[in-house]
Amino acid sequence: MFHKPLVSVDWLYSNLDHNKLIILDCTIPKVTAKTKLQEVKEQIKGAVFFDIKNIFSDVNSSFPNTILSPDKFEERVQQLGLNSDSLLVVYDDLGIYSSPRVWWMFQLMGFKNIAVLNGGLPLWKSKNYPIEMPKKLQLKKGNFKVHYQPKKIKFTENVLLAIENDKILIADARSKDRFYARELEPRKEIRNGHIPNSVSLPFNEILENGLMKSVADLTETFSKINQNKEQIIFTCGTGVTASILALGAELAGIKNYSVYDGSWTEWGSTDNLPIEID
Repeated sequence: MFHKPLVSVDWLYSNLDHNKLIILDCTIPKVTAKTKLQEVKEQIKGAVFFDIKNIFSDVNSSFPNTILSPDKFEERVQQLGLNSDSLLVVYDDLGIYSSPRVWWMFQLMGFKNIAVLNGGLPLWKSKNYPIEMPKKLQLKKGNFKVHYQPKKIKFTENVLLAIENDKILIADARSKDRFYARELEPRKEIRNGHIPNSVSLPFNEILENGLMKSVADLTETFSKINQNKEQIIFTCGTGVTASILALGAELAGIKNYSVYDGSWTEWGSTDNLPIEID
């Protein structure tokens, strides 16, 4: 069992042969066809691709990256060969970006034996640790079971109530320019600004060179915004970088947090919801 939700590349290299270890490549592919043609996909030796966009999100939802139902999540995780006693390490190609989203998914589904690889593939490659080309794997169905933890997720109606609750903090992981509407949202149909009474905490403020900052730095950062609040709701654009803040909060010893799954994409595209720009 992991004692904290973050492991080093050195730890992973030393434990590559652990019989219960499963490594999940949680990279969100870059969207431009030009970039795809130029890049050769590599992965950590033995990794299994965890397809956030197409398999582990509700593709019928109006909003991107919407979490699956517990039943569907359990079924699809089992298809990847995961068991209830598996030891999961999740990583992505950018250092720390989309892997915390998968870590949070498993928290929501009640699975604790999971950690994010600090520094991800870039740091792994910098140490000349073994990589390989992705390959089709014949995976034996696992016995993974969901134990759903609804307190880990929030929906629009919860956030709307939280605006007026001075015991709840809403923290936004988007850039300050997007938060304050100095920069337009990348999706044209979405309004600009932020959720009223929320605070700006860009996810890159808790990262340094693709790694999480130290526990001391994380504790200091969260203490500055968390003034005697009983709960924190993390939000962002589509729920991905909010999960980086959730990981940082967990490392800082904060337990009473959740992620707003629809995040600004849902809030900003719903006309009757209030917004602020200052």
